[in-house]
Amino acid sequence: MKEGKPSATAYRVAVRRAAHQIFDHPRVLEDPIALPILGPDAEKRVREAESGSRGFASRYSRAFMAARSRFAEDELARAVKRGVSQYVILGAGLDTFSYRNPYAASALRVFEVDFPATQAWKRARLAAAGIAEPESLTFAPIDFETQSLADGLVPAGFDSGKAAFFSWLGVTMYLTHEAMRTTLSFIASLPASSGVVFDYGVPREALSWYGRFVFDWMSRRVARVGEPFRLFFEPGALAAELRQLGFSSIEDVSAKELNERYFANRSDKLEVKGRLGRLMNARV
Repeated sequence: MKEGKPSATAYRVAVRRAAHQIFDHPRVLEDPIALPILGPDAEKRVREAESGSRGFASRYSRAFMAARSRFAEDELARAVKRGVSQYVILGAGLDTFSYRNPYAASALRVFEVDFPATQAWKRARLAAAGIAEPESLTFAPIDFETQSLADGLVPAGFDSGKAAFFSWLGVTMYLTHEAMRTTLSFIASLPASSGVVFDYGVPREALSWYGRFVFDWMSRRVARVGEPFRLFFEPGALAAELRQLGFSSIEDVSAKELNERYFANRSDKLEVKGRLGRLMNARV
């Protein structure tokens, strides 16, 4: 991240989520806030952005981004049924869950954690769009590379004596290994029933020729805006590390499994492709 600047990739992710609302039917993720949070003339700008993107990359990206958010929110629903009352969105960007929270009446407390400049930018967008900040939401500004997760959460009112569920989407590939381990160690230290869903990237050499082509294209794009990819894992090695940290239940989710769960029998053939991005669901 650049000091004082919001995340450029956060905006691109938000455009993909909004594009899913416009172009894809049925939707994997129903998100009526996705367009309003982007501001005036959002649909026009999203359509222009998508028309300027390579078709394969646009469809792949928005399918994966819709699926990972839906998967995280499905796992959150299971966590709420287990009695979890704290939900932490790490690297929230322009994520909209807090503004369509179906569990507010159940006293689910939501914490949005992000880089301070990105969070300030988001709050300005919310205000400009007339989207109210709900009472169930607390903003916790933090720089993952210089502060621990506890540094941001505890002063915001997070109770480390209670179970919590975390989503961490579109973040880990930009971190150092040490920063990622520190965050996962904090989550693993929380009471039983706590858990986390995050996505991660596999090494370039583990991909097919098509996967390497997409990897290189995406790498150039994020590097150009000053947010280069830095961290990758082989699934087996990551699962072993999570167990070492103290997680007891681990589910690694491939593109094939996402397609079976969310994209089966579609007439538009929308799906997640390749091995580049995977999801990890880990519980304490």
